[in-house]
Amino acid sequence: MARRRHPHPIEHSILITATLCLLAAGAVMVFSASSARSVLSGQGDGTSFMVKYVIYGGIGFVLMHVIARRGLDLVLKATLPLLAFSFVCLVLVKMPGFGVSVNGARRWLGAGPLVFQPSELMKLSLVLYAAKLLAERPKVLAHPRNLMPLLLVAGGAVLLIASQPDLGTSLVICFTMASMLVAAGMPIRWLATATGGGSVLILLYAMSASYRRDRLMTFLDPWAHAGDEGFQAVQGQIALGSGGLFGRGLGNSQQKNLFLPEAHTDFILAIVGEELGVIGICGILFLYGLVAYAGLRVAKNARGTYAKLLAAGVTSLFLSQAMLNVFTVLGLAPLTGVPLPFISYGSTNLIVLLMGMGVLLNVAAGGHVTLRVVPGARNVAGSKRNGSNDPDRRRRDSRARGAGSGGRRRAAG
Repeated sequence: MARRRHPHPIEHSILITATLCLLAAGAVMVFSASSARSVLSGQGDGTSFMVKYVIYGGIGFVLMHVIARRGLDLVLKATLPLLAFSFVCLVLVKMPGFGVSVNGARRWLGAGPLVFQPSELMKLSLVLYAAKLLAERPKVLAHPRNLMPLLLVAGGAVLLIASQPDLGTSLVICFTMASMLVAAGMPIRWLATATGGGSVLILLYAMSASYRRDRLMTFLDPWAHAGDEGFQAVQGQIALGSGGLFGRGLGNSQQKNLFLPEAHTDFILAIVGEELGVIGICGILFLYGLVAYAGLRVAKNARGTYAKLLAAGVTSLFLSQAMLNVFTVLGLAPLTGVPLPFISYGSTNLIVLLMGMGVLLNVAAGGHVTLRVVPGARNVAGSKRNGSNDPDRRRRDSRARGAGSGGRRRAAG
């Protein structure tokens, strides 16, 4: 008699449903936001960006399916090679003859239509690396200096990305790493200290170049700079305001007709608001809420520390990027150039986020890995809570290890 497969938990179904709904909304809105510009500028019949979105989404969906069905052992083995590849690509971006410059930013590698953005791959690579490091070395949370390996790797990536320049992706990485450290048990007082120091560094970085200073001043009063630096923010607010509660109707946006720059990428939420109104924006936010709810439930119920941190990290990555984009479009944060997850047009971003969703679905389906804890890397706080200072407990543990396989300690990760 064939063995009956265990059904996936409800969180697995919620994640798939929300992802498919976001992809469907993305395809529709990319077509609506880009069609007028393509036709008016003589770049085709208006379907080119939508067709590319569907192709990239199809590639990402296949990768998501493969990652979701394979064991997390494959993800663990690919972590360090993927991280090294991401660093090499980030360095190549800055080298003459390799990087592709668009609108003053040098963020891409490749030629013609075959270009990709290494910083997007780095975001997922750092989530995988942080989960591996924190699961193997729980003692890193015993003292701030033990976090140095993770801080050096993540800090190096942030510096390379910020130099492109790309402050938005750098902020997403910082938010995601902070969320993973909190999920791993980092004291809140450390987070508060790091947040204060990080805020000072971000402010200094923002003031280090004239265009970044102008962007910061524009954020404070975009209408005072509506003809230059504040043009995009003002046009986005006009789009949102003219949509009202129910919107102008799908396809009836006026701001996409060569008024709003980046209408199909960073500011696609403004077109959603203009055409579908507050109801449409609330629908998109509801889908992200489903991803947040299901992702955090998956992290809570995951088998082992490694799987828990993976789920928490990937969920944090989605939410950090979504919130930063929403805040930017609504005028609650300066312009950062971060796309809206699964909705905005962007080949690398879409494929990498779908790969991350594959990892999350893998954990939701019960995927787990057993990691060997680095010798001497036991969590001090956890040891005290478990009563390891009790002499009788230590003797019992000693006898148990002596009767086992050579006294080696393993931990489910």
